[in-house]
Formats: sequence, structure tokens, C-alpha cells
Amino acid sequence: MILTDFDYVRPTGLDEALILLGSTPGARVLAGGQSLLPALRAGSATARLLVDVRRLEELRGIDGSRDGALRIGAATTLAELAGHPLVLDAAPELAAAARANGDPQVRNLGTVGGNLSAVGDGRATDLPVAAIAADARVELAGPDGRHSLPAEEFAAAGPPRGFLVTALLVPAGGRAAAFEKTADRATRYPLCAAAVRITPDGPRIAVTGATPRPLRLTEVEARLRATGPTTEYTYTTEAVLAAFRAEPRELFVPGRGTSAEYLGHLAGVLTARALKRAQALIRI
Repeated sequence: MILTDFDYVRPTGLDEALILLGSTPGARVLAGGQSLLPALRAGSATARLLVDVRRLEELRGIDGSRDGALRIGAATTLAELAGHPLVLDAAPELAAAARANGDPQVRNLGTVGGNLSAVGDGRATDLPVAAIAADARVELAGPDGRHSLPAEEFAAAGPPRGFLVTALLVPAGGRAAAFEKTADRATRYPLCAAAVRITPDGPRIAVTGATPRPLRLTEVEARLRATGPTTEYTYTTEAVLAAFRAEPRELFVPGRGTSAEYLGHLAGVLTARALKRAQALIRI
């Protein structure tokens, strides 16, 4: 199928892009196009206008503050995110999630904003769950200026019409974080993925793929805090699996030949692996 049923424009600045998105019903943001263009070709998505934001300098780059917080531009590619030294040091779960996306071609074209926004189309992608574990916020620009939402709140609804993801804001947290994934063999989207970050208050745990949307599992966190680590920050696989077995089965969405019981167990296994990886980073 030849993609010709829409108009295309490359704005020269962020303000122009926002005007186009806000004034044109059916306008869609084009960044890497790794999800949108195949969906348009397959007929599962439609667009009246594609607004290409890939070259907007306002949306590019990774900057760090003195306290370790990061601002990651929405047009930053997944390849750039995966290998950036600031991200590897301060938010390794985000770097690992970016590395887990597809193949090198996908990572060279796909963007941070596009991967985060895919949740609005009902797709499980890797960055949202890592952003939730990192306690990150998604910065948006729209008619009323800029504001930000917690990553989990953004994952529940996706970008509102007329708004554009401009950056991912990651608070200072340190390197005690990790990401693990089991991919669907056909699509490479996560069948299940887990991201964790160890904090002084205990672990932050988020899961996607096996759940209706990317979720922070606060009840699992609470059970692990109640059990307590066996040594400093160390949780056994048995304790993690027990915490997941106590979750209601309806939390996990069966499909693609899987059951809720299997996905709940898989989420626990991946979380246990991620916690061990994060615990090892504390000692580096």
C-alpha cells in the first residue's frame, strides 16, 4: 500500500508544530515513524496530516543537572538514549529499556516521545514502564503552555489532542535500577517487562505487557517492604514470587497463548531478576 492519504509538513519550530496539531483534526505527530507508518500502511491508524518534528532542536538532547536529574528530549533516538553516559549512570533502567527495543534500525529511528506515546494506541512498549519505575514525569507542550504528568498517569491516557510530548524528566536517583523483558517473538513488543529502582524507602516496581497498561505495583512493593530484604537491599526470588502470587489474577491479561497465572509468574521472575541486577549495581 502506498501512503498518500494524508498531507505532510515539517514545521520549523515548536510553536508552529503546536498550531498545526491544534488546528487540524486528524493531525498526527511523526517522529521516528516506527509504529505510526506501519499502522497507516495496514489501515489500523488514520491521519489527515503528519507533522514531522524530528528536526526540532527544542526536542533533542539529554541534559543533566548537578543533583543527577535528567531532561531527555522527546526527539532523542532510542539509540542515543541507550548509550548516553548520563543515562547509563543515573537511569540504567531507561538505557536498558531503550536497548531492548527492536533492532538497530528501529533504535536509530525510534524516539523517546514516540515510544512513550505508543501507549495511547494501546501498544505495550518498553520506555513507559522504565519511566514509571524511575518516578519520571512526561513534559507536554500545548495551547496553554507546558506542564508535566507522572509517567504512570500519562501511560493511562496517552497525549491529549493538540499536545506534544517535549521531554522526559527523570529525578535524581542513582544507578540502583534495572529492566528485564520477555519479548513477543513476532512483534518484539514485551510479552512482559519489569523495571525496578531501589530507593531508601524500598523498591519501586513497574510491569507492562502482562497488564492492561504499564503499572506501578505498589502492593507488591509493600509486601516486600514488610518481608524485608535478607541482606542490605537483597530480596530473594522466593520472596518476590510470593509477593506476586498475592496479586489478584485479574491484574494480568491473558492472550497470545498465555494464561493469567503464567503472566503473573513471569512478571515475578522478571522482577526478581531486575532486583538482583539493581542490587549488584549498588556495590559498583
